[in-house]
Amino acid sequence: KELLEQLHVQAEIMELKANPKRSATGLVIESRLERGRGVVATLLVKDGSMKLGQHICAGASYGRVRAMFDDKGKGIKEAGPCDPIEVLGLNVAPRAGDTFDICADEAAAEALAKKRLEETTSKTDGVPKAKVSLEELFAKVQSGDLKELPLVIKTDVVGSGEALKNLLEKASTDKVKVKIIHNAVGGVTESDVLLASSAGGLVIGFNVRPETGAAALAKSQGVEIKSYSIIYEVVDDVKKAMEGLLAPTIVEKTLGHAQVRNTFSIPKIGTIAGCSVTDGTITRSNLVRLIRDSRVIYEGKISSLKRFKDDVREVATGFECGIGIENYNDLKVGDVIEAFEKQSVATEL
Repeated sequence: KELLEQLHVQAEIMELKANPKRSATGLVIESRLERGRGVVATLLVKDGSMKLGQHICAGASYGRVRAMFDDKGKGIKEAGPCDPIEVLGLNVAPRAGDTFDICADEAAAEALAKKRLEETTSKTDGVPKAKVSLEELFAKVQSGDLKELPLVIKTDVVGSGEALKNLLEKASTDKVKVKIIHNAVGGVTESDVLLASSAGGLVIGFNVRPETGAAALAKSQGVEIKSYSIIYEVVDDVKKAMEGLLAPTIVEKTLGHAQVRNTFSIPKIGTIAGCSVTDGTITRSNLVRLIRDSRVIYEGKISSLKRFKDDVREVATGFECGIGIENYNDLKVGDVIEAFEKQSVATEL
């Protein structure tokens, strides 16, 4: 309450004003991808008014405002100065901090977005072409073969991507410069792998997993995809590699995937997912992560693994089973359960 009062007083002293009759302009606070809704952007209107159906350009993305929601999730038709809103209708997720503007028509919005995109992509020219893995980085630095480390970053939300970008760029040294060639939301796709391959870089996924085909393509192209759930682990790994201190580490090995086909609520036990094992093998002792729309929702242990009514030790590809996840019940049809194990592997430089 005191903060709001101080802001109000400061606004009056500084004579801050806005014109609600002009077309809206403001800032992107956050954006994300949601199944069934597409790109959802959280915006703050600084000046002017935005109406449903208008054409908008936010950073290098554009579209038509299909729906607007206020801070309580209620649908609205118009937003004015200082209003925080969620907007549906953009073609891709804009970055946090991007400026948005209301345009006269779709052609004007597309032209402005294209201009901004060209200004951004022009900065990524001149990256090295040799493939590289994180473990090979120090050896290449010592031999003088590598001056830049190109990275493709994919995250669950734009804010995480911006935070990662800032931290990794600050990790640059006189010998090696960290260069972010692509930073976006969503799962790791084949196009991300191809981009990293052509640039000779790595793909870093934060709270997201590779989409179907991306992992296989990465293996064939010699591109490493590193997945993380803690932001400082990313920075620490890059720094250790740059300093040549990447000691024996814990490496994840994916063992299998199961798709949730149905869910059952069992009294005193919780929710059990009726699954079909799509590849690999699911073992009772495995660690698992729950993936929804390419985003990591939960990570934990298997509490129960059954075939019909019998407890089993493992289930192979093509078979159905019931899987319970320890201390987690928010399972939904369409989710993917990924089984994995962690191994201690000595790093070879």
